[in-house]
Amino acid sequence: MTDTDTQAAVREQVRARYAAAAQAVTGGGEASCCGPAGEVIEVDERFGAGLYDPASTEDLPEEAVLASLGCGNPIAVADLHEGERVLDLGSGGGIDVLLSARRVGPAGFAYGVDMTDEMLELARANAAKAGATNVEFRKGAIEELPLDDASVDVVISNCVVNLSTDKPAALAETFRVLTPGGRIGISDVVAADDVSLAERARRGSYVGCIAGALSRSEYLEGLAAAGFTDASVTFTHQVAPGLHDAIVRATKPAEVSAPAAGLCCAPAEAATCCEPSAKASCCGAEATPSARVASSCGCRS
Repeated sequence: MTDTDTQAAVREQVRARYAAAAQAVTGGGEASCCGPAGEVIEVDERFGAGLYDPASTEDLPEEAVLASLGCGNPIAVADLHEGERVLDLGSGGGIDVLLSARRVGPAGFAYGVDMTDEMLELARANAAKAGATNVEFRKGAIEELPLDDASVDVVISNCVVNLSTDKPAALAETFRVLTPGGRIGISDVVAADDVSLAERARRGSYVGCIAGALSRSEYLEGLAAAGFTDASVTFTHQVAPGLHDAIVRATKPAEVSAPAAGLCCAPAEAATCCEPSAKASCCGAEATPSARVASSCGCRS
C-alpha cells in the first residue's frame, strides 16, 4: 500500500467515525471522535462538552452540545472580538462556531469547515435552531480549505489537526486564509517530545486522536515552516500517558516577506511547493531537517 493509499484509508476511518458520532446524536445519544479506539459513544472528563463552562452552552441546541468531540475549549483561548471573522477547522456539530458567532456579534462572522456530510447536516440544523444568522458551514478538508486568501481574522480548532494525514498542508492552508496579523487559537492533542511515533501508536488509535498527534517540537517546527511567528504550545491536561491536551497559539506576521532570491516558495506555500526528491535543488541550504518530510518544502524567506 502506498503512502497515498494509507492516508486515504485513515481519512476514511476518520470520516466514518465522525459520521457515526453525528448519527449517534441525532439518534438520542452522545458523540465522541476522540477517546478509546472502537468506541463511538465515549465521553469522559478528558473530552467533550464537560470542558466548557455550562453557562456558556446552556442556551445552545442540545444536539450541538452532545456532539462536542473536542479535547479543549478553543473559545476560551482565542480572545475573540466584536466584528472579527472566525474559521473553525473540523467544525463537527457546530458548538464552537455558534459560540464564536455569539462572541463576534452581528458585525462578525463564523465559518465552519468539515468533511463529513452528516456533521454538516447536524451543524446547519443546530444553527437554525439557535437562530444564528452570522454563520456558514462549508464542506471541505482542512488540507484544502474552501475559503479565499486572507479571508478570516482568527482560526480555531478543537482536537482536529491531530487527525489530519497531511499536517504541513493543513498548517499552510491555515496560514493562507488568515489575514496578515491574524492568529490561531487551537486545542489539540500533543505528545511530549520524548514520546516516539511508535509509542503514540501503541497508546491510542489515529481516529482516537492519539496516534496522529504531533510532539510539541514538531508542532512548533511545523508552525514556523508554514510562516507563523510567536508560536506556543502549552499543555493543559493529560489524555493518555505522555500525551496532553494543549493550547496552540501563533500569529501570521502583519507583513509577509517575499521569498528570498533563489528559493522556491514563500513560507505560506511551504507545504506544497516541491516534492521530497526535489528539496536539495528546490530549497537549497535553507531547507531545515525537520521540514524534510512528505509534502513539506521547508523553504524559509
